[in-house]
This record gives sequence, C-alpha cells and structure tokens, in this order.
Amino acid sequence: MVIKKRFMTTWKIKCFDELKNQELYDILKLRSMVFVVEQNCIYQDIDDKDLKSWHLLGYQHNELVAYLRIIPQGISYPEASIGRVVTHPDYRKKGLGIELMKTGIEKTLNQFNADKIKISAQCYLIKFYSDLGFLAQGEEYLEDDIPHIHMIYSNRLFQFLFKIFSSMACFYFD
Repeated sequence: MVIKKRFMTTWKIKCFDELKNQELYDILKLRSMVFVVEQNCIYQDIDDKDLKSWHLLGYQHNELVAYLRIIPQGISYPEASIGRVVTHPDYRKKGLGIELMKTGIEKTLNQFNADKIKISAQCYLIKFYSDLGFLAQGEEYLEDDIPHIHMIYSNRLFQFLFKIFSSMACFYFD
C-alpha cells in the first residue's frame, strides 16, 4: 500500500508476504550496502523476524533510498520495535531519516495499537533518536562489535510532556 508522497519520496508499507521479489531484493541490497559493507560488520542480517515484520520502504525515482522494519510486540521485546533503520548513503543529510522514523513511529503505534516502541540504537545515533522522542534505557552494550543502547518511545509520555510544556508556554506568554 502506498501511504504518502513527501519530498519526492513514495512511502510503502507491506507485510513480508506482500513484498514483491524486486522490493525484497532492494531491501536486502540496501541493508547489505550499509550494515555489512559500509559499517564493515559481518553478521547474519537475514533473520526470521523479517517474516513477521512490516516493512516501510521509501522510494525516489524507482530506487529504494530509505527502509525500516516494524516488529510486532513479543518478537524482539515485549514492546513493538523498529529496526534495520537505513538510509541510502547518497540520500543522507536531507531529512529523509527523520521522515522515515516519523512515518515508522506513526505506523508502529497505529498498526499494533502500541503505546511504546523499543529500539536497539547504535550509540552514535542517540541524539538523532532522542530528538524524535526516544529515551535511552540501561547501559551501552556491544552488538556485532558496535556500541548500542536500548531506547524507548512512549506515546503516553510524549503526550504528557507535550501537555505540560504547552501549559507552561501559555502561562509564560499570557
């Protein structure tokens, strides 16, 4: 299903069984390009989680430029999860990663009626995810020799904080 066009990006979200051969090839090619080759990390990328996940694909000019997978509750964590977040190297620093994650958060909350999303974030991206409303949880750990940390997005916490800051802004500006 095509869900929206923004900044010339066509976003599609599909469960595994709906993916066409070319889409699956595009996903695996992009993930390998970044996670294996660019990050020089040999690891088992293809896992059974893909079979149970929803896949968010961002295309520009018929090229996959952004991707993430949405994992239902109870597979990776008790909470719903977002993983394999990747932007094509030629399309970085243009806000595409932010749009990818915002769309992914929205779809995760709606698709699974979730109020929390848990991710395993590479530590150098803590600020990126924090700016989207994720909070670091626990200690750093190594995953495939890359420092990671768990982070949680809480829709209820986000709404609560928004109400507090909104009321404070009204108080100071009235």
